[in-house]
Amino acid sequence: MPELPEVEAVARTLRPLVQSRRIRCVHVFHPIATKPQTASHVARHAQGQRILIVDRKGKYLLLILGHGLLTMHFRLDGQLLWFANGKELLKRANQNKSNVHVDVALELDKGVLGFADRRHFGRVHFWESGEDCSGLSVLGIDALSRDFTSGQLAQLLAASKRPLKDFLLDQSYVAGIGNIYSCESLWHARFNPRRRANTLQSQEARRLHKAIVSVLARALECCLHPAPDFRNPEWWFQGLERVLRVYGREGKPCRRCGEPIRRREQGGRSTYYCGRCQK
Repeated sequence: MPELPEVEAVARTLRPLVQSRRIRCVHVFHPIATKPQTASHVARHAQGQRILIVDRKGKYLLLILGHGLLTMHFRLDGQLLWFANGKELLKRANQNKSNVHVDVALELDKGVLGFADRRHFGRVHFWESGEDCSGLSVLGIDALSRDFTSGQLAQLLAASKRPLKDFLLDQSYVAGIGNIYSCESLWHARFNPRRRANTLQSQEARRLHKAIVSVLARALECCLHPAPDFRNPEWWFQGLERVLRVYGREGKPCRRCGEPIRRREQGGRSTYYCGRCQK
């Protein structure tokens, strides 16, 4: 699932392509991608508008329009595609199994932006304002925001009795961290994923904050080099294994102490950690 670094890399790469462009036509090939909104609702409100700003909040990609905004959430496998024009879109998209899969396409005054998710978990929605989007309105402080300080994190931790892993996954506390980077942050900070959030002392909160910021910064750098290639439907983020220290490494030696990495189910997801390093 794309988390904050991946979505931020997408936003930065997309910005020069679509910012200030007008949406000439909205093609909804698979209406499931707009549910529970109707395809006509999204198309009617977005069509004819200019994309003023490309932004991100948490794991959401935001296209701020002259009136309202479009939100894109990639869920597990969603991605963006780029076509030179509407003719190329219709020639390459959804014609047969070997063609490019596209759910929703924004035909601009120059180029076409496609949203694709073969498993149909990803969503594209139109909102009159950010406050109208329940997913956005419940988000906590963004993990890349300047307001995300160690002091702010300490206050949030003190108010929660949840295990640290569950705390980090709760987007209402800190937005943008998912399963991969929560495991990585806790490994770097040397905290057991099951430790209660409100048991951390101020200096420990500073340690966790430093780990989160460092992990996300390193992952973002990796996601930008190479930058997303929207022209290639087979493209995905390269080289992330170079920055991952614990996620997906069950049974392999801890890169710090050599103890085999463990995996356990926590909150319905796999948690990877070192039983010796993380207390």
